[in-house]
Formats: sequence, C-alpha cells, structure tokens
Amino acid sequence: MESNTRFLKRHIDIGPLFTDLYELTMAAAYIKSHLNERATFSLFIRGFPHRRNYYVAAGLEDVLLELQNLSFSASDLAFLKSTGYFDDQFLTYLKDFRFSGDIHAVPEGTVFFAEEPILEVSAPLIEAQVIETFLLNTIGFQTLIATKAARCIHAARGRTLIDFSLRRTQGIDAGMKVARSTYLTGFAATSNVLAGKVYGIPISGTMAHSFVQAFPNEQAAFRAYAAVFPEKSVFLIDTYDTLEGARQAVRVAKEMRTDGAALIGIRLDSGDMVRQSRQVRRILDQAGLSDVKIFASSGFDEYSLARTIDQGAAIDAFGVGTKVGVSADAPYVDIVYKLVRYADRNVRKLSPGKQTLAGQKQVYRVLDSDGRYKADFIGIRHEDPQPGVPVLISVMQNGRILGELPSLDSITKVFRNNFENLKEQFKKLDNARAYPVHITAQLAELQNLTKMP
Repeated sequence: MESNTRFLKRHIDIGPLFTDLYELTMAAAYIKSHLNERATFSLFIRGFPHRRNYYVAAGLEDVLLELQNLSFSASDLAFLKSTGYFDDQFLTYLKDFRFSGDIHAVPEGTVFFAEEPILEVSAPLIEAQVIETFLLNTIGFQTLIATKAARCIHAARGRTLIDFSLRRTQGIDAGMKVARSTYLTGFAATSNVLAGKVYGIPISGTMAHSFVQAFPNEQAAFRAYAAVFPEKSVFLIDTYDTLEGARQAVRVAKEMRTDGAALIGIRLDSGDMVRQSRQVRRILDQAGLSDVKIFASSGFDEYSLARTIDQGAAIDAFGVGTKVGVSADAPYVDIVYKLVRYADRNVRKLSPGKQTLAGQKQVYRVLDSDGRYKADFIGIRHEDPQPGVPVLISVMQNGRILGELPSLDSITKVFRNNFENLKEQFKKLDNARAYPVHITAQLAELQNLTKMP
C-alpha cells in the first residue's frame, strides 16, 4: 500500500483562497456573532442529468490531502487585507486556521444515486463553511467524468478504451483529473504523459496525420515509425485512402516480421467505422496478420460506442476523447453542500424544490441473495437496527486522514465490484429503471422532530 507521503508528491496544494468570496464574508460575520460551534454539512447531488441513472464517486483523495494541509499563507492574508473586506480580528483568526474536522464519505469508485450524501463534514462552523466551494468543485467534476466514463465502459462490452481527451479538456487540471477519473472506472490507458508520471497510469499513443504527411508516402512514414518503435507501433491509415493505407501497413508489418518485430495495430480516425473496419480486418487477415488490432478514434462516447458495436464493427479498442473529457451531453451536475446540524440542533432547508434532510446521515445498501444491489435507504448515521450495509465510511478525524489512501488500482477494483453488483436494468444507456432509494422511518421521524425557527 502506498504511503500518504507519496500521494502528497502528486497533489498540488490549492490553498483556502480557492473559494467563493461569500464563504469568507460569512466566516467573518460568524466571528463577529460568536458563532463557531460544531456543524455538519451534507454534500449530495440533486437529481440526474439527461439519461443518467447512477453516479460513480471520485475526487475524495484530492479533498483529503488538501484539507489535511489547509492553511492561510502570509501572502493569502495580505491579499485578503488588501481587499478591504476583512478586519484585523478576522485576519488574526485566519492566521492560525487549520481544518480540524471529521469526514464521512463514500469511497472512490462506489456507485451511488441522486439525493444520497456523498460526503458529510463535521467541524467548527467556520472550518466547514470555508471549504464548501472546494468540495463542490472537486467532487462534482471528478464524479461527473467518472460517471460518463463508466457508461462508456459499459457500452464497450469488454473492448479496450483509452483516454484521448487531453487536447480538448477545459484546462490543465481538468486534463489531469479526466485521466485519473477515466482510469478508475476501467479505461486501460491515457494519452496524457503527465498523468502517466503523476498517477502511474499506463500511457498510449500512435501518430498524427501530420506525421504521415511529412513523409513522401505512407509506406515511408510507417517504416520510419517502426524503425524507432518496433514493438509499440500503431499506424494511422486514413490520411489519404483508408484501404490503400491498410495495404501499405501490411507491407511494412511483413517487413517488421522479418526483422523480429511486430505491428501492434492500425488506427482509423474518420469515415464509416463499421464498413471500413470490416474491410481493413479482411485485408489484415488475408495477409496473415490476424493478431494486428484495429483501433478507432474520433468523437466516440457511450452512444456511438454502443451503436458502432451493435452494427458489427471489427474494432478491438477505442480512443475516447472530447465527449468524455467534457461530459458533452451532461456537462454539469447539480451538486450542493447543505447545513444539516448546528450545535445541538438538527436543521433543514424548506425552500420550494430545494428541501433538505436534517441530521447526520448514512446510506444503507440492501443486497439480494446473490450480493447484488437491491435498494438503498438514506437514514440517520447510527440506525439501530441497520437496514443494510453502510456505504459512507469515516475517512478523516480531527483533520487527519485515517489510514493509508487507496491506490488507483484498488479504487478501480472497488468500481468494478460495484458495477458488477448493479443490475443491468439500472445501468442501461436508455430506458434504465430508476434504482430504488428510500428514506428510513427513523430519518423521517427526525424530520418531524426538527423545529423550524
């Protein structure tokens, strides 16, 4: 198991100024009002975007590493003073600010559902308040991408998927988090070299059309590439004429064999993928190259993957890029962070359409006789008797991470186990049944006992 020290090397400290201004203005007002008793906030997602039916938890590692080292630097305090918003009393408080709270959370890779708490923070009010924006941003984005990637994994039906999204993701940090979030759901590799270094994800790539165009002809381009990468070559064959490109690839592949090397595959990046892949497969097989794989890229997501496979494409692996990297069909989730307990009072919000559930909570998962997911119950944190297996676990106490953080490969195993236990009827791309999520009688009673101001 990797140590937390190693994880720190791959985590860039963001700092507490990565927040909305109102988090700090509220904190300053809390100080003046002498309000800083222990509070619990619950983070969850309201509803589902278009066609979604489940979520995959991601981003918890970044949350824990940031909170464990959270503090205001001298330059942070100088900047806040320069804004004119904050007095010396508040800035003095921030000088010694550290996160000292507890966190219960859904482990990364876990499948969960709308309205269920993903994470609950219990800490002095100001500490819990200031971190709101960071939590929403971090958990929301990575969960969004992991969920999109899981849908692609399901649609691919065992075929290899590779993250090709880096050039279209919306910023450097997004590119890194997309590589990690897709890998934890089962993508085999990423084109993102930095993510390979930082996260230990296998890296994969082929060549661009510009490489082919730089040579007098395709055969010269393929030979040049194979000379440098005799065991890692994948030829891009659709720069001019796809079928002729395949024939040129065959010639070079046979030359490679005589030199003791082997062509891994060819890549299609345009045109009718179903028809062309079948034609190219025939060319390869007739040449005795049945071991050469066919890769495809260009605008794939779960819908086009499913459609292409259903139509009988002879494609072994897919490079999946833009539409996953930005979650094109559902580019955001309605993720929120709400106060559910303050001091000795359970509290709730009654705004129309945005009501919340008071109290510290737990999600209990009921399994059928085969160990597969049957239903979830949102209940109070310590129900007796428990109506199912608790999903949220304690991951931080008194501002310190509990135990060792799981490796990325172990998170992938968590996802795989979760996804296998989610029945097919709940993970269809279209017309999926709604997974049953209920509220326990004890939590319902707690709402009845919660007094409004």
